Amino acid sequence: MKNQIIASIAAIPFIIASTFAHAQVSQASALVDSFHFDGADDPVTTVELNQEKSSTPNSSDLVSQKSSPVVITPPTSGCEIAMAIVDDPEAPLNVRRSPEVKEGNIVGQLNNNAFVSVTDEQSGWLRISNPVTGWVAKNRTRSTCSRVDQTITFSPESDTAIVKGEIIGTGSHNYRVRMIQGQTLSIKNLGDVFPAIITPDGQFMAVEGNESEWADIMPVSGVYTLQLNSNLRGYEYEFSLLIEENENFQSKSPINF
Repeated sequence: MKNQIIASIAAIPFIIASTFAHAQVSQASALVDSFHFDGADDPVTTVELNQEKSSTPNSSDLVSQKSSPVVITPPTSGCEIAMAIVDDPEAPLNVRRSPEVKEGNIVGQLNNNAFVSVTDEQSGWLRISNPVTGWVAKNRTRSTCSRVDQTITFSPESDTAIVKGEIIGTGSHNYRVRMIQGQTLSIKNLGDVFPAIITPDGQFMAVEGNESEWADIMPVSGVYTLQLNSNLRGYEYEFSLLIEENENFQSKSPINF
């Protein structure tokens, strides 16, 4: 009898542990049953996959990224300046005999928006020959590069570009874009002047003017030039361009195998 009692007492911890383990399994099963997964064997893995999927950009995000144009602007320093416009917050602008600020060095004054012909640049000073001969502070004028020769490079997310800038005085701004035969180039004028369009072999496809829109299929592969020439005083310009593939284009050039 005593041995039976001892055996019963020894079995109590095992019974309690078994009962607790069974309760834990039942709770886990109930938790799994409370979720509904289509075609998923592992709820944890499925939840993680769904979270990763939700972070992926949707189609509208991709479209908005694709449609964002690249903005191209010309350089404004490190180049030859032929003309500048007086833009002094404390006008009139002093014209000095030498490129330095000292008493008795002023030879004249210019009002804002006056055009000045530039013949030299030195340490932040512009030497001018018209309407007064002397030196003026460059940071109290507005100027642009007389000649620009810049290549338009599209980003992987965009097939459109906006070119915007200004010509002050004489000069020519050229923007170059590489095209493949059969591609369509579309240009919209957003400013004052529409650029001339020149083929790789020097032929004009469109002349510089005030057109609002232009589009054409590129006859040959190569670098095309979008050219803006000054009208002595200059102007602001802005235009957009779009490159599109033309699936229906058939090359007229013979194919050599």
